[in-house]
Amino acid sequence: MTTRLTVAQALVRFLSAQYTERDGIRQRLIGATWGIFGHGNVAGIGQALVEYADVMPYLQGRNEQAMVHAAVGYARQSNRLSTHAVTTSIGPGATNLVTGAALATINHLPVLLLPGDIFATRPADPVLQQLEVPYAGDVSVNDSLRPVSRYFDRVTRPEALIPAALQAMRVLTDPVETGAVTLALPQDVQAEAYDWPEDFFAERTWVVRRPGADPTELAEAVTTIRAARRPLLIAGGGVHHSRAEGALAEFAEATGIPVASTQAGKGSLPYDHPQDVGGIGHTGTATADELARTADLVIGVGTRYTDFTTASGTLFANPDVRFLNLNIAAYDGHKLAGSPLIADARSGLEELTEALELHDHRVPDAYRTEYTEDKERWEQRVDAAYAATEPDVRPTQPQVLGALDALADESDIIINAAGSLPGDLHKMWRARSFDQYHLEYGYSCMGYEIPAAIGVKIAAPDRPVWALVGDGTYLMMPTEIVTAVQEGIAIKVLLVQNHGYASIGGLSEETGAERFGTAYRYRAGDGTFSGAPLPVDLAANAESLGMRVLRARTVGELRSALAEARASDLPTCVYIETETADTVSGAPEAQAWWDVPVAETATRPSAVKARELYERHVSTRRRHL
Repeated sequence: MTTRLTVAQALVRFLSAQYTERDGIRQRLIGATWGIFGHGNVAGIGQALVEYADVMPYLQGRNEQAMVHAAVGYARQSNRLSTHAVTTSIGPGATNLVTGAALATINHLPVLLLPGDIFATRPADPVLQQLEVPYAGDVSVNDSLRPVSRYFDRVTRPEALIPAALQAMRVLTDPVETGAVTLALPQDVQAEAYDWPEDFFAERTWVVRRPGADPTELAEAVTTIRAARRPLLIAGGGVHHSRAEGALAEFAEATGIPVASTQAGKGSLPYDHPQDVGGIGHTGTATADELARTADLVIGVGTRYTDFTTASGTLFANPDVRFLNLNIAAYDGHKLAGSPLIADARSGLEELTEALELHDHRVPDAYRTEYTEDKERWEQRVDAAYAATEPDVRPTQPQVLGALDALADESDIIINAAGSLPGDLHKMWRARSFDQYHLEYGYSCMGYEIPAAIGVKIAAPDRPVWALVGDGTYLMMPTEIVTAVQEGIAIKVLLVQNHGYASIGGLSEETGAERFGTAYRYRAGDGTFSGAPLPVDLAANAESLGMRVLRARTVGELRSALAEARASDLPTCVYIETETADTVSGAPEAQAWWDVPVAETATRPSAVKARELYERHVSTRRRHL
C-alpha cells in the first residue's frame, strides 16, 4: 500500500514515528520541530507542520542559531535519547545554522537540521539567495554545513528521502557518530507529491547500544590499574551521556581512586563524594591539578582530552605517567598514546569494578589521606571566595555564585558556556546532582545559555533552570527571551554586568595585549576604550522583551532576588552589577597553564614580559608517547 504525500509531509510523518530505546526505556526521538519560515520552507515543511500538528509539536524561534542551541540543550538534558529538529529557509536562515551545528557536533549532541535549498529543477537560475559558484552548479550555501555535520544529504528527488531519512536516524542515535545531521531540502522537492510505501511511516525503534569491553583490553586495563600507586580518574562528558554516574561511584568507592572532572563531566560524582576532587586542567582545582602532576596512571573515562584538560600538554608531569582510556569512540580511546578500553562508559566501569574487586584492589591509605586533606583545604578557599560579610556592598562574581550556591539544591540546573563564568564555575561550583552542571565548553559558544535553558526546561519542566550570562554573552543572543515569554517557559536568567569581556580582558592582559578592545567603555582622549562605562541598561532590554526583571544592587538584594526568581512561575531575570572587567574578581587563580601564543617580537614591555613567561611554560610541554 502507498500513501500520496508531499516530501515535506512524508518527512514530518516519518519523524513522528521514530523512537529510541536504552535499558528498556523507550522514548520519542524527535520531540518537536523548531522553525522560522521563509520562501525556502514555508510552503513545504511549514505546510506539513500545519498538516500534522497533531503528531509533531512546533516551536517558534527568533534566531536560527538559537533554535539549534535550544534543541541541543533539550538533547543533552534527555541524555541524547531525544532531540529536536530545526527547519529554516534557504539563504541566511540556513547559514545561521552553522554555529549551532558546530556546537552540536563538537559536543557529540544530536540535532536534526532541515534547511530549505535552491530549486532542484532550476526553473530560473539564479533564484533569490542563490550562491553562484562558477565551477559547480550543484553548490548552495547549505554546503557550508558539510564540515560541521556528522551526516549531510541533499534530497533532490522524492524517493531519495527514504534512504536519507534512515541514514539520518542512524547517525543521530549512534553514541559514537552523533552530532548535527543535515538534510538539505530543495524548496520545489519539498512540495512535490509521491506515492510513499506505508512501511516508511511505521514506528521504528533505534536501540542505543552499550558495548562491553574486549576481554584482552579489559585484562590489560586491570593489570595496569593494579600496578599504579598514584592513579587519577578523569570523568568526561561520556560519563553523563552513558548515565554511568552510579557505576563511576561504585568504581571509585571500591578502589579509592580519586575522580577529577572536565567541564562536560563535572557532577559525575557529587561535590561531597569522598573521591571527588573537582575540576581538572586550566580551570581546575588545586587538588585535582596537583594529583594530575604526580599521577603515574591517568584513567580517562569518556573524555576527549582537550587542551583545557591537559593544560596544553603541560599538566601530566610524572615521567612515568601512563594513560588508560575508557571510551566508546576508538578515536578518543587512543589519545595520548594511551591503552584503549573501547566500551560504553557504564559497561566498562562495571566490568573494571568487578574484575578489581576479585583482587581486592585499593589505593594506599596514605594516598587517600593526601587527597582528602587537599580537598578540604580547597573547599576552604572556595568558602572564602563565596563569603560576603557585608550585605550592603556590590558583590564580586564569586560572591554572586556563592549566593546562588547557598540557594540551590539537587533539583536546580545551571547553564553556562562562555566568558569568565566557566572558569569560576569549574573551580568552585558544588554540583549536587549528576545533571545540575550544564556547561557547554566544547565550543564555548557565547549566546548558548538562554536558548539552551529553554530546551532544558522543556525536557525538565518541574526543575529550576538557570541561564548564567555575562553582559558580553547576553548581547550576543537575548532574542529567545521572547520565545520563553510566549510559551510560558519559566527559565531564570542570572545576568551579570561587568562592562565587557572579562575573561578575554584578563587573557589579553596576561598575553601582553593590554586588554585592548575588551571593555565596554567610551573612548578616552587618547583614542582607547578607557573612558566611562557605557550607559547600557541590559535589565531594561530584558524587560522590553517581556521578561520579569529583578534588579539587585547589593549582596543582600541579590540573595532576595534569587530566592524570588527561583519561586517564580514566570520567565525571570535577576540583574546584578559586579566589579568592572579590569578588577580582580576574587576567584582563585588558574591552577594550570593554557597555551595562547604570545607575540614573538614586540616593543611594548607588557608583550616582552608575557613572551618570557610563555617560553618558560612552553618548555614544560611534552608529548606522551
